[in-house]
Amino acid sequence: MKAIAKPVTEVSLLFSAARLAIASGAAVLLLLASLHVLSPEFDPSWRMVSEYANGQYAWVLSLMFVAWAISSWALAAAIWSQVRTRAGRIGLLFLIAAGAGEVMASVFDVNHSLHGLAALIGIGSLPVAAMLVSVSLSRTLEWSAARRALLWTANLTWISLLLMLASFVLLMVTYTQAGGDMSAGAVSALPPGVIALVGWANRFLIVAYCIWVLTVARQALQLHRQEA
Repeated sequence: MKAIAKPVTEVSLLFSAARLAIASGAAVLLLLASLHVLSPEFDPSWRMVSEYANGQYAWVLSLMFVAWAISSWALAAAIWSQVRTRAGRIGLLFLIAAGAGEVMASVFDVNHSLHGLAALIGIGSLPVAAMLVSVSLSRTLEWSAARRALLWTANLTWISLLLMLASFVLLMVTYTQAGGDMSAGAVSALPPGVIALVGWANRFLIVAYCIWVLTVARQALQLHRQEA
């Protein structure tokens, strides 16, 4: 039986939401790259992205976090009607929560006591959302052609999170072994022998998260075009 066409207004709104998710997701990547150029004093091998708040271009970082939140919320709006399972709906709630954490990070920078909570919500929620939403969508006829891309990019989100956590532990262990003082406060340079990859892992996580958003939003855009 042929599916009942959606009202033109609804399709237009979903189409706009998908385009907004793509535009804002791409903006996140561009802003992240610009921070690397604008603030070269922050060594990307071990300085976290949030530390750009201590530089001269903190406003660019805040704008990046806002764009990140918009991409999460816009994607949730774009695919809301496509996600039909209970697990998928829970995933959408985690996606909304991820956006909340991301917008919190734009307000509460790395020097604020709530920044850790913002990171926990934003970074922790998205891999859960990605897996639940992607599995739910991949089981529908409309999204079956994109199943591989959905699952690959969804799995990449939690893999990137594990890599960041592992690289952080590696940094702490080798820093201690190199004679670093964990109670010394802010560190301006690492002693020889420290394996510093956590900064790159942090940046890879952001890229991986955005790739998933862009992948899902692009597929949603194609489906909404077919419905228009």
